[in-house]
Amino acid sequence: MKRLLTLLAIVPFAVGAAEPTAKMKRVLDSLKAQNGKPIDTLSAEEARLQPTPADATKEVIIKTGTLYAPIHVAKVEDRKIDGSAGQIDARIYTPEGKVPMPVTVYYHGGGFVIATNDTYDSSARALAKSSNSIVVAVEYRKAPENKFPAAHDDAFAAYRWVLANAKSFGGDPARVAVAGESAGGNLALNTAIRARDEGLQIPLHELLIYPVASTSMDTASYKENANAQPLNKKGMAWFVKNYTNGTTDLKDKRLNLIEANFKGLNPATIITAEIDPLRDEGKMLAERMKEQGVQVEYKDFPGVTHEFFGMGMVLPEATEAQALASKNLENAFEKQAQEDKVE
Repeated sequence: MKRLLTLLAIVPFAVGAAEPTAKMKRVLDSLKAQNGKPIDTLSAEEARLQPTPADATKEVIIKTGTLYAPIHVAKVEDRKIDGSAGQIDARIYTPEGKVPMPVTVYYHGGGFVIATNDTYDSSARALAKSSNSIVVAVEYRKAPENKFPAAHDDAFAAYRWVLANAKSFGGDPARVAVAGESAGGNLALNTAIRARDEGLQIPLHELLIYPVASTSMDTASYKENANAQPLNKKGMAWFVKNYTNGTTDLKDKRLNLIEANFKGLNPATIITAEIDPLRDEGKMLAERMKEQGVQVEYKDFPGVTHEFFGMGMVLPEATEAQALASKNLENAFEKQAQEDKVE
């Protein structure tokens, strides 16, 4: 870990990194103007108070003279649900439409250390509206207060709660998918794997957005984007240090996810960003899943960075990614609905 930290410098972009699109750069400039400190210089408590890409996106919208308003959904409800070691928070986004609706269990990003459902509110709203599914965004215990595998255990407990309680909020328990961004993408796929292994209903689809899928930091995308914003190599090392108990955890297939067994899982969508250290491990994950017989649609979006998915109000690439994700979720839900009719 010390060796990793000594290799890094604090500059906007690494040599060889792609240039962001003009609209992406506007968001990055807005984030830089908010004078956040490098995350690796902070405690977890301090890092949780730093400006976020979501804050920068809102600022860009406001500067255009547009009144910022969250994407409209019919209902948003906060609930306490069962985690693996007590109650955790969940936020249920219900779009317009007739119930029962399919359900997408969504896990936010933040390296298992920072961020909340508030930070990723725009992603959850966009998915609910465009996929015509109820999105249940779940919290999980954060590190370093709660080390690995606390977040993973909470993620699975939340999925199990949704299956048991979907009808209570207008959801169809037979049509449930999982989704997540970054660390949340890791949690989503691990939840599907554990559901399979424990004989629980397997998610109909796994939507994995720039997922954390490997514990190696030696890929080409890590080298190209070692100093990118908002996520870089030094920041990832900080997240790993905070969440893991030691180097032994790095061999665990829940973290080194590309080595996991994916056989028997339902189709997946994997989305990555060009200017992101995690790009190559997302692509590698797609390849490994395909090798094991899982149907995967993989797409990398050029000129954008980690966290771009929720920026649909300012980035056309985000709108395109949301449309792709929602199309594949809807297809999975519709396929199950047709199968249920036949039965």
